[in-house]
Amino acid sequence: MAAKGRVDLLLKLDHAKTQLYHVKAVIISGMGFFTDAYDLFCISLVTKLLGRIYYQVEGSPKPGILPPNVAAAVNGVALCGTLAGQLFFGWLGDKLGRKRVFGITLLLMMISSIGSGLSFGSSPKTVMATLCFFRFWLGFGIGGDYPLSATIMAEYSNKKTRGAFIAAVFAMQGFGILAGGVVAMAVSATFGAVYKAPAYSVDPVGSTVPQADYVWRIILMLGALPAALTYYWRMKMPETPRYTALVAKNAEKASRDMSKVMGIEVQAQKEVGEEKVINKSNSFGLLSEEFLRRHGLHLLGTASTWFLLDIAYYSQNLFQKDIFSAVGWLPKATTMNAMEELFKIARAQFLIALCGTVPGYWFTVFLIDHIGRFTIQLIGFFFMTVFMFVLAIPYHHWTLKENNIGFVVIYGLTFFFANFGPNSTTFIVPAEIFPARFRSTCHGISAAAGKAGAIIGAFGFLYAAQNQDKSKVDPGYPAGIGMKNSLMVLGMMNVLGFLLTFLVPEPKGRSLEEMSGENEEVDQAHPTGIETV
Repeated sequence: MAAKGRVDLLLKLDHAKTQLYHVKAVIISGMGFFTDAYDLFCISLVTKLLGRIYYQVEGSPKPGILPPNVAAAVNGVALCGTLAGQLFFGWLGDKLGRKRVFGITLLLMMISSIGSGLSFGSSPKTVMATLCFFRFWLGFGIGGDYPLSATIMAEYSNKKTRGAFIAAVFAMQGFGILAGGVVAMAVSATFGAVYKAPAYSVDPVGSTVPQADYVWRIILMLGALPAALTYYWRMKMPETPRYTALVAKNAEKASRDMSKVMGIEVQAQKEVGEEKVINKSNSFGLLSEEFLRRHGLHLLGTASTWFLLDIAYYSQNLFQKDIFSAVGWLPKATTMNAMEELFKIARAQFLIALCGTVPGYWFTVFLIDHIGRFTIQLIGFFFMTVFMFVLAIPYHHWTLKENNIGFVVIYGLTFFFANFGPNSTTFIVPAEIFPARFRSTCHGISAAAGKAGAIIGAFGFLYAAQNQDKSKVDPGYPAGIGMKNSLMVLGMMNVLGFLLTFLVPEPKGRSLEEMSGENEEVDQAHPTGIETV
């Protein structure tokens, strides 16, 4: 019987041993996140260079910077594209299947990365407009990768190590951030050595050599490389057995796919009409009354915690260079030429990622299936709150030169506990707790809520972190609430995230079908269905 075939298939998947295919799937899915992180964060490295090249004011005592509206657009437009892509591709992944949509997102990323670097125009305004156009579509492709990668990895994994595999896919972001720093340092150091330039204070015009216009373009275009390297392997991946069996209702094909890629033999008979009857209590639609009764609070929990996390996470991450400058970790812009400034911003971002961001991801990978998602998320939100307040309350203390290293250590710890915490778990849990037919859509909704928070963080922080003294703000900005008060607000966001975590269930050690209630459906179809673990 076909229902029995589905039961056997799901049980085999849940108890399958970890093998080479799982590792391969992590790399293929994770390369998308490598590209995502590289592309999203390298733009924060080149914004100061873009200001020097395109917005230099003759006779100004300071190097040019992007006007507020341009800076907000360049930094935020990819996030807007990501939000739209998460919703669209999340929905499409449930309608057409994960595999059919998976290659499209990578193609979009490759084309848009190259397009970003080729941004053309006869004036600064047209160059920025073209850059923003390509970065929106880059974000759209990146957005699709969130629900698809998480769902594919969840549906291929066994229940014992599922958390670690999904976390490992997400952890590739850390390497993407490091790669962004390494590439920016290498390109800026090379151009700096070949095209010598004086500091801005010595020669304002000569401090930015004409060849600097190639630097930011090369950095952005190299984002296409990892996507191109994994495109072939993505297209070779079969559809996930869970989608084929539970959504497409073709247990026979799912069995063949499993045998081919994982070497697991499952006997599945051909579907016959009467066995395709589904328990009506389990055939509810997305956002129906039944869905809201079963999963409404779960969706509220995953979406709201991701929203609150990303306000804090992205406001810090996109504006690391401003925070470093504010506490004196970067020299004054006037004492450096354009290539030196880019190199030093890249180095600072690289060190924070190396010491705080990347270890946090891998702590999650190694511990998530032992202590659980819920515990890691609570630990992360708690310590992010503590460290934000430690930075904010005695903020003046950290601005003194002798305390700069202490500031950077605590700032790095907030990133460690974001990644050994809610930045990882908010990505993992939505792929585990919803029914297969809505899994990609619900993950997309949760991720889009996160990106809405990222947009608030990225756009809002530009203005909020400005000095309260109007005479000390950056040109073109109104007075803000200052860095101290901004950090206090971000700390409060983490407190709210901590509390809303209690809406999210713990999937550790439980099958996807048990978490989503789909085992009831299989039980109705065949009495010997999956038992609760």
